[in-house]
Amino acid sequence: MAAMTEFDRVVTDLLGQHDLRYTVGRRALVKVLRVADRPVTLPELLGLAGDLPQSSAYRNLALLEEAGVVRRLVHGGDHAHYELAESLTEHHHHLICNHCGRVTDMTLSPALEQTLDDSFGSIAEASGFVASSHVIDVYGLCSQCAN
Repeated sequence: MAAMTEFDRVVTDLLGQHDLRYTVGRRALVKVLRVADRPVTLPELLGLAGDLPQSSAYRNLALLEEAGVVRRLVHGGDHAHYELAESLTEHHHHLICNHCGRVTDMTLSPALEQTLDDSFGSIAEASGFVASSHVIDVYGLCSQCAN
């Protein structure tokens, strides 16, 4: 077995907080999500994860989501998309294609993120709401569907 990386230790700790183990099936799912260049659907995950049974993948994704390792994105397409939680990656937003459903990550500059945080914080405060985070999804057509 390969040496445990710092990333694996963090995932193991997150799962341990929910009395879950970092099993072979969970490792396979996390590995695929870690190397994917964008959020992926369950069919895509299964295609990339090898011989993992679909029922096992569903069950493990739900447990990984509950433990804060995975985030499920639902944007009205045929399938939900999955990605690693921001606590394991970085804060980002999404470009979502209205035609094919492809979801692509986008990262804004730190200055723009700060401006957004300040603006959302002011709006929330005026309503007596305490904001903790924000997510921005931009809908349109990906480069393949736009052509």
